[in-house]
Amino acid sequence: MTDDSVFYAFLSRMKYIGRWALMRNTRTENVLEHSAAVAMFAHALAVLRNENGGDVNPDRIGMMALYHETGEVLTGDLPTPVKYFNGDITSAYKDIERRSEERLTGSLPDSLRAPVSALVSGGTDEERRLVKYADTLAAYVKCVEELAQGNTEFAEAERSTLAKLHAYNSPEVEYFLGHFVRPFGMSLDRLSLGLK
Repeated sequence: MTDDSVFYAFLSRMKYIGRWALMRNTRTENVLEHSAAVAMFAHALAVLRNENGGDVNPDRIGMMALYHETGEVLTGDLPTPVKYFNGDITSAYKDIERRSEERLTGSLPDSLRAPVSALVSGGTDEERRLVKYADTLAAYVKCVEELAQGNTEFAEAERSTLAKLHAYNSPEVEYFLGHFVRPFGMSLDRLSLGLK
């Protein structure tokens, strides 16, 4: 056996894990691209939080968001209706995800293990909350994109996800919704008109 670490090779396999498995999609989405979107959104939310008097590190929160699905490399993406069917299932799945994260970060060299583990499963309540908000925003954007393509399969998910976002009572989320989401449903030509 060599001293090679499998951590990043495993994470690259997030591209093979599909999301929205129970829904008809016009375009499939994988966990790796979802994580990239959540990272961008979380970074923006953190910047906005600081503009509203907060004191968070947007770069750290962006990296936490990039790693937020790390455990799914070993568990797969369990559909939301199953994951949250009841408290016992939710609790058991969270434990499995935590153990998966520990196995993966445990494969890192000593110099990287603690800093990466802190991004994968650490963070303050506020940092984790911003990542959760960004995760929900990414799900909402997926619904917007699917509806723009005429896929009404996502209509109820769009309504319930938007209600969840409003329930967060977050000025940063509301700003993001008001300024960044609508263009996701636009064509390339319409988007180009928005460039200055």
